[in-house]
Order: sequence, then C-alpha cells, then structure tokens
Amino acid sequence: MTLLTSIVLLLALAFVWLVAKTLQIGRRDSGLPPGPPTQPLFGNLLAFPKGSPHYQFTRWAKRYGEIYSLKLGPKTIIVITGASPAKELMERRSGSTVDRPPLYVGDIVVGGMNILLARYTVKWRMLRKAVHAMLTPQATLQHLPIQQAEASQLAFDILKTPEAFYTHVRRYSSSVILSVLFGVRSPRYEGGRVAQFFAMQHEWERIVEPGAQPPIDLIPILKYVPERWAPWKTLCRKVRAVQQELYFGMLEECERRIANGLRNGCFMESLLDRQKELALDRESVGYLGGALVEGGSDTTSAFLHSLILAMISYPEAQKKAQQELDSVVGHDRIPALDDMASLPYIQAVIYETHRWRPVAPLAAPHATIKEEFYNGYCIPAGATILVNTWGIYHDENIYEDPTKFWPDRFIKSEFGTRDGVDDVDRRHTLPFGFGRRMCPAVNLANNSLFDKIKDPQTGDPIHYDLWDYKKGIVTGPNPFRCTITPRSTRHAELIEQAFYASTETFLPFEGEMSGEDKRYAAAMRGLSHLFK
Repeated sequence: MTLLTSIVLLLALAFVWLVAKTLQIGRRDSGLPPGPPTQPLFGNLLAFPKGSPHYQFTRWAKRYGEIYSLKLGPKTIIVITGASPAKELMERRSGSTVDRPPLYVGDIVVGGMNILLARYTVKWRMLRKAVHAMLTPQATLQHLPIQQAEASQLAFDILKTPEAFYTHVRRYSSSVILSVLFGVRSPRYEGGRVAQFFAMQHEWERIVEPGAQPPIDLIPILKYVPERWAPWKTLCRKVRAVQQELYFGMLEECERRIANGLRNGCFMESLLDRQKELALDRESVGYLGGALVEGGSDTTSAFLHSLILAMISYPEAQKKAQQELDSVVGHDRIPALDDMASLPYIQAVIYETHRWRPVAPLAAPHATIKEEFYNGYCIPAGATILVNTWGIYHDENIYEDPTKFWPDRFIKSEFGTRDGVDDVDRRHTLPFGFGRRMCPAVNLANNSLFDKIKDPQTGDPIHYDLWDYKKGIVTGPNPFRCTITPRSTRHAELIEQAFYASTETFLPFEGEMSGEDKRYAAAMRGLSHLFK
C-alpha cells in the first residue's frame, strides 16, 4: 500500500467517523429517561416551545411520565413533573443538582452576579453565605412594621382609587422589598422607580425564559452575530443599563444615609457593614440587593393579582373567606399576622392560589455537577433539570378538577390532594424552589371585597379569561378590571385609621425619596402644606 493510498484511507475513515459522531448529535443516549422522538442534529430543539413551555411540558408528562428527557442538539434536559422525583433529586441529592446551566444572555446582563441564576462557584457560595447571615428569621422580625405599614397603604390606595388596584398591588410589593432591602420606599407607582423596575423586570424575565431567545449556549457562533441582526443583544444591553442605574443608584442612597447617620435598619446597611468580613466587592453587593428585589417584588404582585382574579371568578370562595375573617377578627380591627393560625380557610386560599397559578410555573433551571441515577435512569453530569411546577400542581390524578380554584381541597387534606394519594414527598413550599437554591417568601392579606365589574351597557357581569397570563419565567395575569368596595363604612374607617397611624413607620424610609414623591406622600396624609 502506497503512502498516498494510506493517507486517503485514513482521511476516509476519519470522515466516516466524523459523520457517525455528527449523526449521534441529538439522539437520546442509552439510559436516559424516555421522551419525545428526536431528529438528527436537532434532537427536540425544533419542537421546544418558545413561550410558556410549562403547558407543553405538562402534555409530554402525560405521555412519557413524571420524569422524561429532551435533547437540544448535544444538550440533555431532564424534565420533572412529579413530587417524588423532585423531592429525591432536588432536595435529598441537592449536592449534585445545585448548579445552574450556562446562560449566555443572562451573563451579558448581570455578568454572573445574580445569585438566583449564578453557577455553583465560590462567588455564589459567598453570596449565599451573605444572605443567610443577614436574613435570619430573627433579623427579619425587625422589618414587620414597615411591611404592615405598606399593607395599610395598599388597602388605603384601593379604598380611594379602586380602579387602579392592579398598579397599587405592584407599588405595594415593590415598596415593601425596596424598604426592607435598600431602606427607601415608593409611595406611588407612576413616575417613580417602581414603574421603572417593572418595565425592566418584564424584559429581564423574558430574556431568561427557556426557549424565548436563540439557543446561543448550544450554537456559540451566534454570540458573534452583529447586534443589528441580533435584537436579543440590544435587549440585553438596555436591561443591563437600567438594572445598573436602578440598583447602584439605591446603593449610593444607602451609603449616603450611613455617612449622614440616618440608618433605618435595612438589609443593605448590614451588608455594607460586613462587606469586608464577607469578602464582597461593591459590584457583588449591588447585584445581590438587586437580585433579592427581583425575587421578592414581581413574584408577590403576580401572586396577589392571581388571588384577586380567583376571588372575583369564584365568589363562593370569596364569601367563605369573608365569613371566616368576620368570625375571627370581627368588625372593630383589621386582620393581623397573629390571626393566621386561627384562619384555616384563609391559609387554604393562599395554598390554593399557589397551586392554581404558581408564579414560577417552571422553576429556575438546575444543572447536575455529577452523574446520578433515579429509578434505573441515568441523569448525566452537566444535564439541565427543569421542575415543571405547573404540571405537578395540575395533575388530575393527584388533584380533583385541578383547573378549578377550590380552597376546600386544602381543608379536606393537608396538601389538597385526592383521597388515597401518598403525600410523603409533598410540601407547601414547592413554589419557592428546591434544596440550596430555595428562596423565602411572605404572603399578606387584606379584607377588601372584590366583585365582578359589570358591562355598562347590559349590566351583565364580565366573564374573565383565566388564562390571559403574561409570558416569562415569572408569570401573572395581564391587567384586568373589577369593582372593589369596602364591605361596610366601619371597614373603610379601619383602613383609613391604619394608614394614618403608619406615618411614623414610613418616615425613616422617605428621606431619600424625590421631592415629587415626598409631596405625594404628604398630600395623601393631608400634610401637603408642609411641602409648599
């Protein structure tokens, strides 16, 4: 055999090997959980939903089971739609599933500094340590007064301008978390940082939603597409600019208060005090505060909007909740957090809202750092794991009539499941994440009455589209209308009294507000003459 012949043969063999390896891309590896049929090279990429993927994932779960796999080119995704595999893999084996998958578009915006999306690195462990050091159960108790005061303004706002309830809820959820974290509140929605935050946050959530952007992590060459042909680059750049202006602007305000001796006990003050001890640079501090704002603002407002939508769409549940409040709280005071233990139906309403419309229907993706096996299936190292919270909560084999809002299911059984269902792996904190990535949350309630708004021409109640929800990794109902009225003159008086009594609680969080915000807050309290 001549040298030339040998070279040709080797090249032919190499070509055959390369073709064979290429044809393997997209195929489901032996040992993986089952899943939809794949296509050469693409796998399931062409069938992957580009918006609200939890719906399609739930349909696939009915066919392929509570744990199945998808192939996006060479990438393996494990989808979990069952409480048992979620408990086992995401909590009992959280040491193996604690990572996040690469997310190039997220890194463009936050540079790996967002604690909710960061990879499992030394930096992430430092950020997590800082959060756990600062937000202990004991430390969070000091923030209850401002949380209660903000709730009193929410009720007052709805009392005075009920038609604007949708933005009142957004103002409330954002002002609470901004007060607790950065020590500065927002008394109004329009024209302030709350509206700025929500405009940015909606775009940010769309950026990181699975399937919403081109598969850059699978096809790295897309990183080099010029921005004029890559609108996602423009979007990422704009969101990054707004985030930095918002988060680091509030950090500067906090630093000025500390320098001037005007502390109000917010989280960022403590974090700045311990910055060197926790080995955090200034960029890490600012982005940590921003990520916590993201985790506690939009989620709360989305939950409350879904709660209101449920109350006006299922008036029998609203009536039961009001009757329980009357029997426990009476008519001479407003509800307090201490009442919750005596309000089982109100608790059931909260649990059912989380089940009926989870604010994160597809939990933030995890990634494995080592190979695991579950029920005979191989979960390879580097695989992405998606927990389909929506599918878990809307399984008709587990929940009776799951599309219906029915709080009584949580009165009949602790976790709202059908008779005979094994609840050993279920918990009420499922909507808040898993294992070492779990996030805390607080839910508040008020005692206003929600009614269906009537058509001005026919007088008939308007029927609501219960599926008109925004797209994104966090989802809530799009704006809708309803009539909100106090249940009695006495209820209205109690709301007003609670709001005016909160003035002293608000003041330490208003020093850094804009002049316009200060005038607005003073006018609400009847003190506008002090700011003329």
